[in-house]
Amino acid sequence: MKGTSARRAGLSIVAAALLTGATACSSGSGGSDGDEGSASSGGDGGSRVSPIAALRTAEKSTGDADSAKVESTTTMGSVMAMTADGSLGWGDGLTGTLTITYTGGTMADTMRQLGTTSMQARYLPDAYYARMGDAFAEQAGGKHWIKYPYDALETLGGGSGAYLKDQMENSTPNQSVKLLLASGDVRRVGEETVRGERTTHYSGTVEVADLAGRNSSLSESQLADLKEQLEQAGVTTETVDIWVDEDDLLVKKVEKGRSANGTYSQTAYYSDYGTPVDTEAPPAADTADFSELLRQQGAGSTP
Repeated sequence: MKGTSARRAGLSIVAAALLTGATACSSGSGGSDGDEGSASSGGDGGSRVSPIAALRTAEKSTGDADSAKVESTTTMGSVMAMTADGSLGWGDGLTGTLTITYTGGTMADTMRQLGTTSMQARYLPDAYYARMGDAFAEQAGGKHWIKYPYDALETLGGGSGAYLKDQMENSTPNQSVKLLLASGDVRRVGEETVRGERTTHYSGTVEVADLAGRNSSLSESQLADLKEQLEQAGVTTETVDIWVDEDDLLVKKVEKGRSANGTYSQTAYYSDYGTPVDTEAPPAADTADFSELLRQQGAGSTP
């Protein structure tokens, strides 16, 4: 893959990667990552508060916190392995900055052809931006940044594009708690230590086909929206594990499942809730709109 083909693929890959990095705040994937945490109790026997009540409190506390530092690792079969690190805010639309690094998979191979395997991502309420390397800029009129307006994300392809747009506009850490509440089989695993903090571990499995019929502890409209999002992403089954600290804040999540693109996993850590997040759009003179780049490459509306 060279020249125009690599650039065209890169535009869509960057879009997917930026979504994945931000949805470390939402719903993505995961499996146990060998955390240093150790369980001190199991089951529900030691819990004085029901898992549902505890998670409702955690959802509100996490949602109200407005911002946090985020670290995540994500894998999607042989397609992608990546890390993301930075700060995100969600008090008034999604904002923040992440450094996204590709560590494996075909996406990393394609990005190497574009001159970089690491990029800065900036998230603003109406669009997000990716800073590419100098090799890409040489092929894009000297511009280093690509702008992805959320309204244009639907051009990435039908329902998946609509899903991208929706997730980028609504990603917050408490979405993971909502997903667990929607599982209908929430259980308290026990108390564990995560990065030196005492936490409570909760777990559940979401069967998307059965979601509407479960006693999920979400409203009918919340449940319908969640099911639509998962179906648009091609997700059929997803397991969710979260760790909540003594302030009822989410400090870790692990999700894993299967989507239309195969198996995926994601682990994310959250810290420093309330951290200042001040993100500005890159200079317009150094920014190209991804839709315009696609048109220039003769790709029409399909990457």
